[in-house]
Amino acid sequence: QVQLVESGGGLVQAGGSLRLSCAASGRTFSRYTMGWFRQAPGKERRFVASISGTGGSTYYGESAKGRFTISRDNAKNTVYLQMNSLKSEDTAVYYCGGKSGDDVVQTREYRWDYWGQGTQVTVSS
Repeated sequence: QVQLVESGGGLVQAGGSLRLSCAASGRTFSRYTMGWFRQAPGKERRFVASISGTGGSTYYGESAKGRFTISRDNAKNTVYLQMNSLKSEDTAVYYCGGKSGDDVVQTREYRWDYWGQGTQVTVSS
């Protein structure tokens, strides 16, 4: 069982940056592919980015390419999402997810095993 706790959300102006963190419990963190999804009001939860257990492979959704960077520190059991050049359309609740296996190209929500409670990101224009 893995428990995930996100932090780092908040209010930022358009063009600004935020770094989200997701702390995981357990001693086998490096065995899990980790990812970020987001859900805007009235919309479905959508894939943002993922990273393999070793950190050697990453995958990004179209909305994140060129602006967001996912990384992890296995010694700290933490995965990060650095978000730059934020836009108002990035406003959403951001969720950290975890799953077994090294398939980072997995954008379907139901394929992920563990979820955090979410952290709100609001970008003002």
